[in-house]
Amino acid sequence: MSFQPTPPSTDDDRSDDVPTHPACVMVFNACDPSGAGGLTADIATIASVGGHPVAIATGAYARDTARIYEHFCLDDEAVTEQARTVLEDLPVQVIKVGFVGSAENISAIAELSNDYSELPLISYMPDLSWWQEDQIDQYLDAFRELLLPQTSVLVGNHSTLWRWLLPDWSSERSPSARDLAAAAAEMGVPYTLVTGIPLPDQQIENVLASPETVLCHARFELFDATFTGAGDTLTTALAALLACGSDLATACTEALDYLDRCLDAGFRPGMGHVIPDRMFWAEPEEADNPSSDDKDDQPSLEGYGFPSHDTKH
Repeated sequence: MSFQPTPPSTDDDRSDDVPTHPACVMVFNACDPSGAGGLTADIATIASVGGHPVAIATGAYARDTARIYEHFCLDDEAVTEQARTVLEDLPVQVIKVGFVGSAENISAIAELSNDYSELPLISYMPDLSWWQEDQIDQYLDAFRELLLPQTSVLVGNHSTLWRWLLPDWSSERSPSARDLAAAAAEMGVPYTLVTGIPLPDQQIENVLASPETVLCHARFELFDATFTGAGDTLTTALAALLACGSDLATACTEALDYLDRCLDAGFRPGMGHVIPDRMFWAEPEEADNPSSDDKDDQPSLEGYGFPSHDTKH
């Protein structure tokens, strides 16, 4: 897959069977000012894959690229009003749910999803260890009871899903992807994408499974870096690829490949973790990079007369 965005169609291209605009993907998530995850990651990922982001803010983080310090939650009425207004206007194809901040927001999204039950719902469960324990418990309980019964695909890291879905696991072996899929299926989830399953030789496996079978899997070598925002990137890429018309197994395979390339091109803009480069395909090829001899020919802002930021009060 090239991951080049589809060019907009012209009037001459239009027919009754061919969409004349990118597929619309609705995402519920918190705003992340660091650009590492949240709505920022969702918007960049959907645009990169070739869809149109329909971004519903559920709150905002106070965070940098290393850690989350605080989260400020919007109330459920604000979330509902955003979503219902745009759903009455745009032809949304798929809904993705990230971190939405409260049990009340989960309830609101579940009610809305029930009203649009024909739309696939892709749910991501992130690591919530940064949050207060009582809030984590309320959030997970509401997610399990209200949102999982409507979820088409659940996405989460192996250890996160293990702690949540199989807290009483007593076997000496770790639960497999199918074990976790079976636990999710008890709440109504038909498919579960389990990421980061540890393997020998510094490898991890990512598996899309149902209780009965494995639909697709991919193994990757561990990167020598700590990333922030990988889970949101993968989940949103999966949702966008489904919205663009891929079947589930193909969308999963391509989303995993997309994430791998995002991580391979990842960058560290601050003092914290590495961020996936969701627009890696837009970077110039090495052969296109200017040589040191050409640096003098690069455009400069000198002489354009931008005022300094020295306003006096």
